Amino acid sequence: MPGEKRVKAVRQGVVGRGAGGQLAGGAPTSASAAIGRPEAEEDSRNLVNSLAKGLRVLEAFTAERPELTLSEVAGLAKIDPGTAFRMLNTLVMAGYIARVPDSKRFRLTLKVTDLGFHAIARADLRELARPILRSLVGEVNEAASLGVLDGADILYVERVRAGLTRIGVDIRIGTTIPAFWSTIGEAMLAFLPPAELERVLALKPRPGSFPHKPMKRDEIDDSLRNVRECGYSLRDSYFGSGLRVLAMPVLDVDNYPLASVSVAVPQIQMSSKEFREHALGAVQRAAADIARAIQASGSVSVAV
Repeated sequence: MPGEKRVKAVRQGVVGRGAGGQLAGGAPTSASAAIGRPEAEEDSRNLVNSLAKGLRVLEAFTAERPELTLSEVAGLAKIDPGTAFRMLNTLVMAGYIARVPDSKRFRLTLKVTDLGFHAIARADLRELARPILRSLVGEVNEAASLGVLDGADILYVERVRAGLTRIGVDIRIGTTIPAFWSTIGEAMLAFLPPAELERVLALKPRPGSFPHKPMKRDEIDDSLRNVRECGYSLRDSYFGSGLRVLAMPVLDVDNYPLASVSVAVPQIQMSSKEFREHALGAVQRAAADIARAIQASGSVSVAV
């Protein structure tokens, strides 16, 4: 199907490896290679073998092998199945690996970007979006963010603030928030194909420090329906941070959401109506500009 080919295309290249297990930038990625240096061999007391095994489990997943079974992980990481089982469970609990629904397979999550493993895979998207977000901030004089969908969460991949002002919650690059109760995530979910939306909503968000707001499914459906009708999400933040947020999806030529752009303003600064009149046009232009930049680049990885 054309849609399946397109989704597959934007999901490829998350971990670009060359010959010898190197990232595109040339840096070696093998944990075993790193601990094989002479100074490490001189004193084995400096090594944590269980950590090295855990890193080999992560390294077993590549762009060519995005999903693996327990036995496949054990073979590729050169550990016994029992150790692989404990390692996978630990990494799932920590959020670095996820179970693939309705299967016995596992996959990486984008939380590994926190460690810099996949920084190069996001560099292109950030470089494309950063000048557009800066222009947006200059136009609306508010904080602007770019997020992508990672399982049930939104992952913030770029953020630009107006001056040195810090407002609301401490959102940084690499922060994840459950998509269905974040404005920037709602803007993406509303434009997902129905089957993919069901799959995402069936997933559990990653544990985090943000307070959860209980939501019933009919509330989520009503909210997403409103977003689809108007083309953007505008609401007060659920985090009790006193923020009002407006978000717009970055859509490809098939109206598939590749990312989402948002701007935020303190609620006391302007009403929802004033905020919409002030920022909507600028956010629409920014989302369209990022979509065109992605299309022109032809090879930017924006999803997993």
